[in-house]
Amino acid sequence: MQNYKTKHETISVNKIDYLIRSLKDRQQFSDDDQLAEKIGISSASWPLFGIVWPASRVLADTVSVIELGNKRVLEIGCGIGLSSIVLHKMGINITASDYHPLAQEFLDENILRNELPPIKFLTGNWETENPLLGEYDLIIGSDILYEPAHAESVSSFIDCHSGTDVQVIIVDPNRGNRAIFTKKMIALGYTHHFDRFDVQELDEPRCKGRILHYQRQ
Repeated sequence: MQNYKTKHETISVNKIDYLIRSLKDRQQFSDDDQLAEKIGISSASWPLFGIVWPASRVLADTVSVIELGNKRVLEIGCGIGLSSIVLHKMGINITASDYHPLAQEFLDENILRNELPPIKFLTGNWETENPLLGEYDLIIGSDILYEPAHAESVSSFIDCHSGTDVQVIIVDPNRGNRAIFTKKMIALGYTHHFDRFDVQELDEPRCKGRILHYQRQ
C-alpha cells in the first residue's frame, strides 16, 4: 500500500520537456516491510531519492549537450533518474543505478510517462559489490558526496566500474567532502578539473557548487 504522496511536474532540459513523478516533499516516508531499514536507509534519508534536486538538474543539463556516441554510461545514486531519462531519450547506452527500494519503480513509471522504451536499471550500493554492473566509459552522479564516508566508498565504487578509458562527472553542491574525494580519485590515477555553477530554480533556494570532471586513460 502506498503511504506517501507524490506530485507531477514538467522539467525542461535542453529545451525538451520531461514529465516527472516525484515525492510531494521531503517529509514523505513509507517502509512497512522494512526494506529500506534493512539496507541502512533511515526515515530521515528515505525521501531523498524521490526529490528532483537542483544538482540533478545541473547534471542533466550538462550531459544533454555532450557528444557521447557509443559510450557506455552509468548513473550512480540516480534517485528519480532525471539524467538517465534524458540520456535514454537521446539514444545513449545508459544504465541507472541506486539502492533505494523504490528507485526503479519511480524510474520505470517516468520512462513510461515520457513514452520511452524500458531502461536498464541495476542495484548500485556503494558499500557492496554488484558484478552485474560491469565497466563503463562514463560514470555520472549528482549530490552524492553528502556524507564524509562517501569520499572513500564512492571513489572505490567508481574505480570498480571504470573501463580502461573512463570519464567521470560529479555535480557537487558544495557538500564539503569534495577535496578528500578528489584526493582519493587522484590516488586511483584520475586527472581532474572542475567548472563552477550557480543556479536558482523557481521556488527553490539558490544552489552553488562545482561540476567535477575526472578522467583516466
